[in-house]
Amino acid sequence: MSVLAQETKGRSLVWLLVLGIVLAALNLRTAVTSVGPLLDQLAGALGMSSVGTGLLTTLPVLAFATVGAVTPTLARRVGEHRLLLLALVTLGTGMLVRSLVDSAPVFLLSSAVALSGGAVGNVLIPTLIKRHFPARTGIMTTVYTVALAVGTMLAAAATVPIERASGDWHIALGVWAALAAVAAIPWLALLRSEPERHTGRGDAGIRRLARSKLAWMVALYFGSQSMIAYIMFGWLATILTEGGYTTGQAGLVLGVFTALSIPVSILVPVIASRFADQRPVVVGLVTCYAVGFAGLWLAPISTAAVWVTFVAIGMGSFPLALMMLALRTRTPEATAALSAFGQSAGYLIAGAGPLLVGVLHQMTGGWTLPYALIFAVLVVQLFTGLYAGRNRYLEDESSSLDASQDDQRVPATIGG
Repeated sequence: MSVLAQETKGRSLVWLLVLGIVLAALNLRTAVTSVGPLLDQLAGALGMSSVGTGLLTTLPVLAFATVGAVTPTLARRVGEHRLLLLALVTLGTGMLVRSLVDSAPVFLLSSAVALSGGAVGNVLIPTLIKRHFPARTGIMTTVYTVALAVGTMLAAAATVPIERASGDWHIALGVWAALAAVAAIPWLALLRSEPERHTGRGDAGIRRLARSKLAWMVALYFGSQSMIAYIMFGWLATILTEGGYTTGQAGLVLGVFTALSIPVSILVPVIASRFADQRPVVVGLVTCYAVGFAGLWLAPISTAAVWVTFVAIGMGSFPLALMMLALRTRTPEATAALSAFGQSAGYLIAGAGPLLVGVLHQMTGGWTLPYALIFAVLVVQLFTGLYAGRNRYLEDESSSLDASQDDQRVPATIGG
């Protein structure tokens, strides 16, 4: 093969990888956000109890935490490209099955299957970015997070219009299974370029991360920003309607809040990738959060749109957290381990946020304690982000841990 042919093939592979990552990212949240707008209708049609509804809304956190944790091990056994293809097939199959049934248990089970596919993609895509685009981590994280935001917003915004146009919620949910099938096509072609599999022991790596301060700081930063996001998506509309907004007005503000995630997802990785040290970006985003939440708490409710904009800018902590998974590691294998550990622990932490806000609001009948909780989470986000944002690498810390353990074992060996 000539040099020109090799270069042409290489460029084609790069663009196919970009297309594959974009299409996969578009699908990672559709199983979650397509259900929310139809939740009441689904509960009635399926005869789902309040326990079942609560389980359905909790499934994403459970799937992201549990399935995400085993993804690096699966990737080593199956291969990264094969595993992402299987994840998209699993996602699409789960969404297709749940769109065809009228049984609450089967709907819940198939939703869990679909969400498991999304959980694998959550962990795997940062790893693929690190492997295939090590010099363009910031740009590719921007591409990934923008596609993720577009898919999230599209499923949330389009599901109800599709249901109204078709007159059938089955069709409205089934559409998203077709999108997953389209996303699988590039990865079929990419099977021939499967990266060489790393044969190291993944479980040992995960255990090492549990002793790593950097890994825990990344996990807590990821968890704190996810908790804020879950609280906002779960409670912003209620905060606004209790303040005097109509349901339509609250929905519009929430829609604008969601839409702002797209330009924020574009700008934050571009800015953060220009620096080896991301601590100034961490401080800037936490400051925007603090201004926004203080305004929502203390300013007249009529000015809520201004403060929601500040909070939306603060939500740039999500693409920043994803960037840290790659920026704080040297190899794709370490990225995979940190991605699994950080997202699994982070989502478990985040899942408690909306529940705690609900309990505090019900106990007091007001928003003082929920806002106090939010500011406590922001303090955690600031301090963990200042640690995780420094220019350092997980492998260096792991080497120090191993050396320290070896030093501790030497006296016992001599004495024996």
